[in-house]
Amino acid sequence: MPSQPIPGSSGEILRELPSPYLPHPATGLLHLPRFLAKCRIVRRDGRLPASYAKNYKRGCDRFLCQHLGIDPADIEQAVFAATSDADLEERLRRMLPTDVRAAAWNRRYVQMGMTDAGRDFLREALTAMGCPDRAADIRSVPDLMDFDERRIE
Repeated sequence: MPSQPIPGSSGEILRELPSPYLPHPATGLLHLPRFLAKCRIVRRDGRLPASYAKNYKRGCDRFLCQHLGIDPADIEQAVFAATSDADLEERLRRMLPTDVRAAAWNRRYVQMGMTDAGRDFLREALTAMGCPDRAADIRSVPDLMDFDERRIE
């Protein structure tokens, strides 16, 4: 049986976050629902667990925003200011470029971790999680997120 992460090896797990592979309904962008969910948690709780805070508005959040030509803080502010889901969607519609180039972003996103350096990163992360045997199964950064949050067996 393939190994699973050692409980707590990557810190607290937020199982309420959506899979990185779920697209945003209005734009088709992968990772955007996940970033929005993290912003909602910060609005609700005032913070994210340390295991997520280290990459909040950095890492994939920042890469997505760079692709869109906006600052991650702008997304956070939209979530904090929104009075409803519909209001948030309207704020995003006004903020995001007309053409979000979803296919280009999604292709890049699902391939994160597939370079030589990326494979080294994934192997190191999986070793720290107690799962070096899973390096052939976990092929990208989004895979690693899903694996850590127990969506990949």
